[in-house]
Amino acid sequence: MFIHPPSFSANGKLLLTGEYFVLDGAVALAVPTRLGQKMVIRIASQQTKNFIWRSFDSDGTCWFEGEFSKDDFNSNHDNDPSIAKRLTEILNAARDLNAEFISRSINEVSSIETKLDFPRQWGLGTSSTLIAMMAQWAKVDPYQLLAETFGGSGYDLACAEADQSLLYQLPGPVVKPVRFSPNFSEQIFFVYLNKKQNSREGILNYRKIQRPLSQEMAEINILTDEMLHCQTQSEFARIMAAHEQVVSQTLKIERAKDVYFSDFPGEIKSLGAWGGDFVMVTSDRPMDWVAGYFREKGMSVFKTYKNLIKEDGLEVVR
Repeated sequence: MFIHPPSFSANGKLLLTGEYFVLDGAVALAVPTRLGQKMVIRIASQQTKNFIWRSFDSDGTCWFEGEFSKDDFNSNHDNDPSIAKRLTEILNAARDLNAEFISRSINEVSSIETKLDFPRQWGLGTSSTLIAMMAQWAKVDPYQLLAETFGGSGYDLACAEADQSLLYQLPGPVVKPVRFSPNFSEQIFFVYLNKKQNSREGILNYRKIQRPLSQEMAEINILTDEMLHCQTQSEFARIMAAHEQVVSQTLKIERAKDVYFSDFPGEIKSLGAWGGDFVMVTSDRPMDWVAGYFREKGMSVFKTYKNLIKEDGLEVVR
């Protein structure tokens, strides 16, 4: 009788409001994406000392391969020592959190394979989806596993298993599912800037701010609430611009619109680590015109709201 190997999956994520400030307790609006990552655990027919780990990009390219010891999870050989070291840390952290499960299960493994639904440079959550899936497999708290490995606010882990948008706040974390499906969602788009950013570096820069941010936190909370309940595209654009202004003034970084798209007839908001990954776009111009504008700028990755965002009950538009 054929038995399917254990498999796990997790959603990608986007943080629409509260970037950086979520670390200090601001209320953030986050959305899971339809694109995520899957992990398959293949079982050995006979017990072995090592197991193989392979990671595949969305185009089928194997971007990491390594052989790991089942005793200490150290890599015997691999094609990227920095990634191998990070996987060793994650596996050991999972074992520390649940020694019985990992020690029993790992003996049965011949290989572990992960496959992204999106190109990993997009910044939709290669690391967070991995942590979420490892936590599912090891039956451990994903937030504890995150704290022992990558760190961060954890909003991406909330998105990893969410069926709809959510409000996220620390400490806790407090996760509140919400219905964020604006009646003007056909005028909301997501564009990849072709500039991969390191969110950990962005967090370090934010942490260098040496003054209280209570006023900015209050402004972000108001803007998050306004975005959640916004009824018109023009109001949505105003909220995006106001949020950009708060973050820009706090971090002393220019807005993406001012740097790259000053002539764009609409609003553009950075998402995640400023200066790269995706931006959220809104305009009263037709979708084809907006897509053409960014294509002329050399940015061909253009997603509509309904194509990218996972919202329970929404019809998928291909």
